Parts: sequence; structure tokens; C-alpha cells
Amino acid sequence: MEQIAFQNLSFTYPASPRPALDGVTLSIEAGEFVTLCGVSGCGKSTLLRQLKSVLTPHGQRSGEVLFEGLALTALGARREAAEIGYVMQNPDSQIVTDKVWHELAFGLESLGLPQQTIRLRVAEMASYFGIADWFHRDVSTLSGGQKQLLNLASVMAMSPSVLLLDEPTSQLDPIAAADFLQTVRRLNRELGVTVLLTEHRLEEALPLSDRAVVLDGGRVLADGSPREIGARLRALGHPMFRSMPAPMQLYGLLNGVGPAPLTVREGRDFLQTLPLVPDDTAAPDEPAAQPAALTFDEVWFRYERHSEDVLKGLSLRVPAGRCCAMVGANGAGKSTALALAMGLRRPLRGHVQTTLRTGMLPQSPETLFAKGTVHEELAEMTEDPARIEEMISLCELSSLLDAHPYDLSGGEQQRAALAKVLLTEPQLLLLDEPTKGMDGAFKEKFGALLRRLCAGGVTVLLVSHDVEFCARYADFCALFFDGQIVSSGTPASFFPGNHFYTTAANRMCRGLFPHAITVEEVCALCKKQL
Repeated sequence: MEQIAFQNLSFTYPASPRPALDGVTLSIEAGEFVTLCGVSGCGKSTLLRQLKSVLTPHGQRSGEVLFEGLALTALGARREAAEIGYVMQNPDSQIVTDKVWHELAFGLESLGLPQQTIRLRVAEMASYFGIADWFHRDVSTLSGGQKQLLNLASVMAMSPSVLLLDEPTSQLDPIAAADFLQTVRRLNRELGVTVLLTEHRLEEALPLSDRAVVLDGGRVLADGSPREIGARLRALGHPMFRSMPAPMQLYGLLNGVGPAPLTVREGRDFLQTLPLVPDDTAAPDEPAAQPAALTFDEVWFRYERHSEDVLKGLSLRVPAGRCCAMVGANGAGKSTALALAMGLRRPLRGHVQTTLRTGMLPQSPETLFAKGTVHEELAEMTEDPARIEEMISLCELSSLLDAHPYDLSGGEQQRAALAKVLLTEPQLLLLDEPTKGMDGAFKEKFGALLRRLCAGGVTVLLVSHDVEFCARYADFCALFFDGQIVSSGTPASFFPGNHFYTTAANRMCRGLFPHAITVEEVCALCKKQL
């Protein structure tokens, strides 16, 4: 039964020269799990927000949005709030109370449900989502993964029949992201909830999906099963194929025939069908030590006098002219370390030392925006038009210059904020989740940009949950846990020793090529033997 229908839907933001959505016609059946994907700015979040009246952006719209045969405008605010749940990209944007238990009850109280019903639903959701152990905690003490799980539980407490999720894992570490998506799939399978998900991290999302829909320039480019979508993008030579799961990419690079593998297990099975011999070549040697551009020396830090320590004897040496990546779970202290490096916080004990001019891209790029258009944001940083044009070209902003920064997609905001930071000409560049919201094609350009910056003498320290990006573009990686570094090394030595903080390509080929960590490396080793 058709539950959601977009009928020739078009939408244009104010002052935008082109529509964000252009004649979208799409239907979603009840109980389906559908993933919306596409390059940054293709219209995914805009389409999702058309299904939630309170979140629909201001602009010019034509066409129809139907829910169970009714126009959304005729549904009524109460029914829409109860039946269409929405989980945002930023966990903090959706939380409105101070206690976990109150957050779970807030939506139900807003609907005016009886107290006994509220108590029952809150108890059931807390048990189902494993929240009971932190039921009475302050929301401010939760990690990013816990906050996002709380948002999901709070929405599900209202028993919606449709669940909309706008890049819900973009700020979660790989383990928390996988757990979150598995929970969403359970809701879909066990409770029959229809799921419409937008996502850039497709490694985990696509294998869970019944269908995938690819948007391009505000239009539906492809609609079908995940394997059909992959085959279609591969045949078109579309840049979105670079965002497909690693097994599917490897299959395409090796010119595989027939249905492509979608999961790591299927990718491993595919490799076993090839006449390959395990490569016992030793791991490459560690490079010679470089002078340090930034050092953390036994750094301790806590936010409040009587609170727990966030950093616990952190020692880290960031080589000059190199890109260093820190990975680890939400709440481990990575962003706090960046704040200390930027001078926004002072250590309780120990020393943070650098003599370089420092610039920082924060986790929430909106905090850097204060003007009405992207061009005004850039002009605020310099009066040199040549420098502005260079950044516009470098970060691909030419079509966004007249747009309000808050009307941009998450990936577009990242690019605009990055351009603004680079205009300060930093010698030490600090990046907090820089690839959040970026599609695979632009990640390649962004990675190439970081390499050019490092080649020019800039030192980069980034915090990221994107292990695939770190494996491909970082010179040095470190695993953050419980306020300190527990493991570090070059990507070639760091990732093969990990079970979870490693790439899909490495998990797929570990028995054959133990030191390969990217799809390109695995492909090259395969072709050498075939």
C-alpha cells in the first residue's frame, strides 16, 4: 500500500537561481526501508523536510505531497506530529529538556496523552533502546551516540508509522553508527515502521535497505534495489559510484559480471572466487621523524572543577607539514583536544605547544556564519578578490554565492565554512569532522586539497569518524580512548591491526592482503596476480 507520494514536486529557495527539487515523482510503500542518496546539495534533506510541515523551509513550492492518500496540508498538526517522526542530523538540535526521562516524555506530554499512557510508553522505549541505565542522567552528560539514540527513542515513543532520518549517523563513530542503523532496521522489521533515510555513509545503510533512490540536481536519477542502483551508477560513470560500499566499488574496478557484492562478507566471498595468492610482503617502514608543529605533553583537562577528567595525560606529537587524524568513540575527548590546540581552552595540567598561526573548522560550521550570503561570508575575511575567487573555485562554491548559508545542505555548509577558514591562511589547520555531509566525489577533491596544503607546509590535525577518508589521506593516525592516545602510526601500520576502527577494504581482504587498506590498493594487488 502506498503510504507516501511526491507528485511532480518542485521547490526553490528564495533568491536561488535553480530549483532544489525539480519535478520529483516518487512513492514509498508502507513498511519499506528506503535510503535517499546523492551528491551534496542534490536535494535529499529538502525532500525529506517536505514531509514535516514544521521543518519545511521557506520557498516556492509546486506539486503535491501525500500521506496515506491525503494532502499533507490536510493531515492536521496533531496527526502529523504523532504519525511522522523525524530525527535530525545534529543530536543537540532536537533535544529540548535537561533530563533523559523528561526528553522521552516530552513529545507525549505535548500530545496531551494520559499520564499512565506516558509512563507505559516511556518505560517501554527506555527498555527497548537500552536507556534504563542512564534514564535519570542529565542530557548534557551523554555522548553523541547516546543523544542520537535518545532522539530516536523519543520520536518512537509517539508510535509513528513513518520515520524520517536526515543523516542521523554523520556525527557518530563507526561502531555507534552501525548500532544506530541496526536499531532503525529492527524498528522497520519488527514494528513495520516505514523508514526514509538520507545518508552519505552508505557502507552500513545500503545493505539494510529495501530500496535506494539517487537524486541528482533535484531530480530522481535512479530508483531500485541497492544492487540495481550500484549497477546503474557504474554504467553511467556517475561520481556517486565512489560513495557505494567498498565491495561494490572493488567489483566495478575489477570489471565483475553479474550481481555486485554489497557487504564485506559478500566481498570476501567474491575475492575467494579469484585465483589469488596471499601476499606476505612485510608492512612498509615508518617514515623518518619530522619536527613537531604541535605537541600535547601530559595534558589533563576537565570542564568543571568537580567533574570527571576529559583528557587524562594526553601526549601527542603532530609532525610539521603532515596530516594527522584522530579517530575514536564519541565522548573520548577528541574535540576537546582540538579546542585546547586552538587556545579556546587551557589545560588543567601539562602543556600544549605551537608557534603557528592556527585556524579551525568546528564540528558545527553554522557557528562561523554571520552574513546573508555565502559571498558576503567570504568577503568578510579578505578584500582581495583574487583570493576569494581562488577559494570559490577550490571549494566549488560558484553556484552557491547568492544563497543564505543556512539554506545550504550540510556538505555545502562544510565547504563554505572551510573556504572561510582557509582565507585566514592558517599554518596549522584544525578540522573537526570535516567530511561530515560530503559525498564521495568531493571527499576525493577535499583529500587532494589537504595534500596540496601539506605540500605547501601547512600542518593538518583532523578529528574524524570517517576511517575510509583517514586511511586514504592521513599521513599519521591515532586512536583516542578515555582521554588519551592508545595507538598510533601510519595508516599502513595503524588500520590493519584494528578489528572495528579499520576500513571495509581491509576487513574484506585481510586473509589475502593484510596490509591493504583502500579499495584502490586491493584492486592493484588483485590485478597484479590476475
